[in-house]
Amino acid sequence: MTLVVATVGIQKVLEASLGEHDRGKGEGRLRGHRGAVAALNAMMGMTSTQHETPPREETAMDEAAGPGSLRGALVTETLAYDGGRHVTVYLPPLAPEVVVFAGDGQLVPEWARQVEAAALPPTMIVGAHRAADEEVRLHEYSPTLHPERFAAHERFFVTEVRAWVSERFGVTLPAARTAMFGVSAGAELALALGLRHPHLYGAVLAASPGAGYRPPATLPLRLPRTYLVAGTLEPFFLANAERWVAALRDAGADVVMVERAAGHDHVMWREELPRMIGWAFDR
Repeated sequence: MTLVVATVGIQKVLEASLGEHDRGKGEGRLRGHRGAVAALNAMMGMTSTQHETPPREETAMDEAAGPGSLRGALVTETLAYDGGRHVTVYLPPLAPEVVVFAGDGQLVPEWARQVEAAALPPTMIVGAHRAADEEVRLHEYSPTLHPERFAAHERFFVTEVRAWVSERFGVTLPAARTAMFGVSAGAELALALGLRHPHLYGAVLAASPGAGYRPPATLPLRLPRTYLVAGTLEPFFLANAERWVAALRDAGADVVMVERAAGHDHVMWREELPRMIGWAFDR
């Protein structure tokens, strides 16, 4: 079943210029992703230099991200992958009934505030931090841009991170209570790992996916439940989300698509996360 919640009255912008980026493959798609973000940044008065340095809310806790202090705990440790990669975990005050895995683990604190404030089953969030180099991040998150780099990160994420969570925290939940979540390029990672490992991740929660990874010609028979969201002011990413919805719907997947009057921004993503988790698990 597909539910589409659309906002109206918002003018779509930048479609012509972004469409040119979207037609390429491989490195062309990488340039398209960068070009789309740069164009959106220009709309908001940001320079290209500002975009090259991640905004503060990608690397530190945003004081406006949510209410008060956390009642749960945040734990960050370093695993051996790639010379040392941080993984941040949010532990809810009660025993976890849901586990959400994600890339871009620097953002776990702000996600945790939103999740903890919502009426949800106790939810654990596990986030492997992004690579410092943005190009490496994109290669790790998309199986089509740099297959060898993606495969190495996939092994780390699927095998080492999950084993560490089980050993360190004693938490191992079935796929029916486990999700992959991601934003922007991280949404590509969520879609890729969810499709490749549906026996581990029963739901995919993907916000504003890039175009480095597109729906394969043949989808697996077993598909995770999938919730996609994108903003009406980010047409490049909205088109990518719609492409995934069409492919998953045609394959018979349980998929939801939500459009919001927003651009490519963290506020929309963190506000939507509790709704995503509620849809996937509070049923």
